Amino acid sequence: MDLGLDGKVALVTGASKGIGRAIARALAAEGARVAISSRSRERIDDAAADVGARGYVHDMSDPDAAAGLVSSVERDIGPIDVLVANTGGPPGGADPLSFSRDQWREAYRSLVLSPLALIGHTVPGMRERGFGRVVSVGSSAVREPIPGLMLSNAHRSGLLAALKTIAANVAADGVTVNSVLPGGIATDRIFSLAGSREAAEQAAAQRVPAGRLGTVEEFAAVATFLASAPAAYVTGTALLVDGGAAHGL
Repeated sequence: MDLGLDGKVALVTGASKGIGRAIARALAAEGARVAISSRSRERIDDAAADVGARGYVHDMSDPDAAAGLVSSVERDIGPIDVLVANTGGPPGGADPLSFSRDQWREAYRSLVLSPLALIGHTVPGMRERGFGRVVSVGSSAVREPIPGLMLSNAHRSGLLAALKTIAANVAADGVTVNSVLPGGIATDRIFSLAGSREAAEQAAAQRVPAGRLGTVEEFAAVATFLASAPAAYVTGTALLVDGGAAHGL
């Protein structure tokens, strides 16, 4: 299938490793001109060299930095056709009432305000050109809250509602807005939450119908399709990639 991404400009945030890096690699393999960002210059340069992208330093905890990132990418590569908003998860904790006011503010900036700021600076141009794809990397927590991840549970659900609202507003202009919700994907984040890679794999073998963790490449394939031209009639959706683990519809 021709995904129609050859020559398109894509920006993937949080792409120095894991899911973001895999999505960037998949988009580049389809011929997209890819920009990637991370807080660390060293890590993003390494990722850029690996996937064939251009790296930028950007901190998703600073919504005000979105304008500068978008401006730099569009100056260096061209108008952004595909935005993949990927943000690392905030800290967890067994007691949902234990998080400080500052931690709540930080999570809100990273998980809600920054993705919306990036969308605000890219979608108007997409609408003018009659083509755009916004793909948000969320979490299966928006369907079933995950114990110990209070900040993620609360904020990712709020972002999902905002994205659904935006999707309806821009659909007639050729712009789609979708979320992909990872469940048990083999990343450093899930290994850390489980205590080790071995513990995460054992838990997946017992609890996930597929009997294993998913790979970042499997997740990236779904995100890349939603970023494609053939996915033009898919918008306002939140698609689980979790090996069948979610119990709800």
